Amino acid sequence: MTKEELKNEIKRLKNQLDVTVVAHFYQQDEVYEFGDITGDSLELAKKAKADDSKYLVFCGVGFMGQSVKVLSPEKRVLMPKIACCSMAKMIEVEAYEESVKIMNDSGIPNENILPITYINSSAAVKAEVGKMGGLVCTSSNAKMIIETALKEGKKIFFIPDRCLGQNIANDMGLKSAVIGIDKNIADADIICYNGFCSVHQLFVPSDIDFYKEKYPDILVAVHPECDPSVVAKADFTGSTSQIIKWVKEQPINQKLAIGTEFNLVNRLREKNTYVLSSTKPECPTMNETTLEELYAVLKSIEDEKPINEVIVDDETVKWARIALERMMELS
Repeated sequence: MTKEELKNEIKRLKNQLDVTVVAHFYQQDEVYEFGDITGDSLELAKKAKADDSKYLVFCGVGFMGQSVKVLSPEKRVLMPKIACCSMAKMIEVEAYEESVKIMNDSGIPNENILPITYINSSAAVKAEVGKMGGLVCTSSNAKMIIETALKEGKKIFFIPDRCLGQNIANDMGLKSAVIGIDKNIADADIICYNGFCSVHQLFVPSDIDFYKEKYPDILVAVHPECDPSVVAKADFTGSTSQIIKWVKEQPINQKLAIGTEFNLVNRLREKNTYVLSSTKPECPTMNETTLEELYAVLKSIEDEKPINEVIVDDETVKWARIALERMMELS
């Protein structure tokens, strides 16, 4: 089929089937345009939970589809491509357990540890966090979650993104440490796992210097998954949704440079917006989903042979849901 024929078939299937297509902001434009529900991780989980279609077709990465399934286990969740977020892949259950042991060996017993996992983690890791009394956060609510959690008087074990944990610690005037990098982790308020986003690591302080020299009046916004050295130089730091809102509030003649995923930046507005990188900051796994795969999963529903269904076992759903719902209650 030609691309136009493929799009027409996707439209036909969407109209005929009891299905809702969910698409993350970082998806390619040609896939994103078919999203009935669009947004960042937290928005998608909330909106998908409230949706009453028989099938949810989730265009994103694996942990996102899992989160929807955990919050709504009765739903049939399918993915055109079960792509794996590189950050989520950095923290498996074994690495989580080893990190807790390192903290124990540093003199911090389990009862003094409160784990918080960024939503960019597998359902299995979320379940381990739930078992230890912890909860999930997103980039938009992480500061509020940590502020609330600190009232318990425990050490925060933040996984898997060290940059988000460090940036929040800096913003709150707290001490952070990274397991495997810093020696005296017991002295820190927030102890971070050594994970990161491969896309947001592309941005460096010299990128900001370049744009500030070229356009002295430019404003720079970055995602908190960027390195603290980048965040320190930015004019604004916020989650995907917060960056979108911030951009909308700026006059169209105000030049902006944005440090986050290319597909999002590219569709923010038509003029005076630049990508804060000399290379194209495209998320490789978010860009794995294609029109052909979206069509294939919709066609499989029509043929009553659904493919790529997200399956999470009951025990994992139980504990991961507890961790997610603790976040939902606070936010």
